[in-house]
Amino acid sequence: MNHTTSTVGLTDESNREAIPLSANPLGLEGIEFIEYATSKPQALGQVLELMGFRPIARHRSREVMLYRQGSMNIIVNAHDSGLAHSVAPTEKPVIAAVALRVRDAQQAYKRTLSLGAWAVPTHVEVMELNIPAIHGVGTSRIYFVDRVHDFSIYDVDFVPIPTVDSKPEALAGFHFFGIVQYIGNDRMEDWIEFYSELFGFKALESSEHFGILTKGRILKSACNTFGLQLIEPEPGVLAVDEDERLQRIAFGTSDVLAAMKLLQGRGVEFVTHAGQAPSEKGALTRSWLGGLNFELVLDGRAS
Repeated sequence: MNHTTSTVGLTDESNREAIPLSANPLGLEGIEFIEYATSKPQALGQVLELMGFRPIARHRSREVMLYRQGSMNIIVNAHDSGLAHSVAPTEKPVIAAVALRVRDAQQAYKRTLSLGAWAVPTHVEVMELNIPAIHGVGTSRIYFVDRVHDFSIYDVDFVPIPTVDSKPEALAGFHFFGIVQYIGNDRMEDWIEFYSELFGFKALESSEHFGILTKGRILKSACNTFGLQLIEPEPGVLAVDEDERLQRIAFGTSDVLAAMKLLQGRGVEFVTHAGQAPSEKGALTRSWLGGLNFELVLDGRAS
């Protein structure tokens, strides 16, 4: 892939602490939503509610629900479009898409295409927004969203659930800390290049990790608000293409053990065996629905 970056800096006095455009070429501002595909949306919804999310809106024309807590949005998609490039819902929930907040969605989309990204064909129905997207790992998508403030994408595609608070408070200050991605054998450098060239991610030193799970390599987003953890197969295990996928979400909090206690009171169980036992650095929930779990990670920025 060709590497091009803007040399224009933010010189306005009011933006003296902003990240230069050359370091953040897409104007990345964090994660807007994470989408799960599943044929068991009610079961996934129950798990999300245990974790503190609340259903706040339904899609106008599809079997899709929007869940929220604090600044985090999760979309549960049970709609099977039947299209070859889409993720067909299965009983086990899978992360089907990540939407990135950017300065200009069309500009971000065109830039990534110019650097070698693959476009996702759109099939927009009446009263639906056309949100630009490229192919991510496996069959997942990466969306670009710039409508995140006074007028958001949800104002068009979703109908609010009556009497429900549209901005439920986050438990324990939870926010999106990162996403774990499983990769294939000898694919680490390929994926580091993909995320650094297209989105401006920076690979941290191989010894630098967060939480209790210290495998793989951490990439930090250009906006410094979230990360990606790339994890290779175990030694001696030969992975196939289908093994490359977005595996789980990590939530940041200023006090892992307090957050864990709060969730345990809501019925959430945690992994306790050696190597993954909870600590002040992090904790891993036990699995639901055939392999769905979440991480808690200490994040000093949340304090």
